[in-house]
Amino acid sequence: MLELRGLIDDIWDFIAGILTGLGLPQWAVELFGYAVLAVVMFGFVAVVVLFLIWWERKVSAKMQDRLGPMRVGWHGVIQTVADALKLLQKEDITPKAIDFPIHFWAPVITFVAAFMVYVTIPFGEGLIVSDLSVGILYIIAITTFTVIGLLMAGWGSNNKYSLLGGFRSAAQVISYEVPLTLALLGVIMIAQSLSLGTIVAQQSNLFKWYVWRQPLGFAIFWVAATAECNRTPFDLPEADSELVAGFVTEYSGMKFAMFFLAEFVNMFTASALAITLFFGGWMSPFGPDFGPSWMWFLGKTMFFVFVLMWFRWTYPRLRVDQLMGFAWKVLLPLAFLNILLTGIGIYIFD
Repeated sequence: MLELRGLIDDIWDFIAGILTGLGLPQWAVELFGYAVLAVVMFGFVAVVVLFLIWWERKVSAKMQDRLGPMRVGWHGVIQTVADALKLLQKEDITPKAIDFPIHFWAPVITFVAAFMVYVTIPFGEGLIVSDLSVGILYIIAITTFTVIGLLMAGWGSNNKYSLLGGFRSAAQVISYEVPLTLALLGVIMIAQSLSLGTIVAQQSNLFKWYVWRQPLGFAIFWVAATAECNRTPFDLPEADSELVAGFVTEYSGMKFAMFFLAEFVNMFTASALAITLFFGGWMSPFGPDFGPSWMWFLGKTMFFVFVLMWFRWTYPRLRVDQLMGFAWKVLLPLAFLNILLTGIGIYIFD
């Protein structure tokens, strides 16, 4: 993978040399480079989301003993592309009584916040946009913007169902962010770093994966991350039996699609963070040089995405009081216990 990284650097040096030769200042060349990276990352995320939507349809169909999409392409592989084209052509219906600026920007903020997380995630050896020294802190900070987007959607729609869905979502995400963040402290205490690249580098083989030293921390993180993604059994903000469609009730066309895309992007993000922090990231279980690093990253991530899909089509939805009580009465005390045990373990064994 270092050869691939070197090839990418050589191509960029060639392009940067041409731009500099045309008289562009250095800041403009760097801005162009970041714009290219953003386009490439958006293309990657868009392809992944299209695949995940098709995959979830097939997984749910398999679990319910049916076929799922079969008509458009082999086993319906082009069905999601057809749906995306349909959403692009659908009329953008906006009710008269909405607060237009808030209603308009809500899906944009939600999707952009979900997309910006990928700046610090290492997709392979050297395949990271920016290995920030405070990478975990950046991810925790940027994902909180999702709450703002969902609240804006609920408030700006001027619809009671949407408002209740927005409030539910804000309460749920904020509640589960607390144990999720505390669960990450165990990994930070062991790694002595907030850099995702450094954390992956310290898990160089199967026996050094942090999940063996942080099993409770991983369990707390995974349950909280499932709730953060609004996935069953924690999908209360969009409980159709109570709230029609929750905060997306008054959205149509591409605005609706942006919320839908953000959900699948967050699924991939949660899975990528799980394997990065607890399962060696892009490292092979057999050592750093066993196969392409990006292959191991995608393989592990897709396994955990499948687990999220498995949850959705297996477990029933919780009640709201059960949802909130589980975060504050179960996960939070366990998260503090995990920090205490981690500190004791480091003091005794390290």
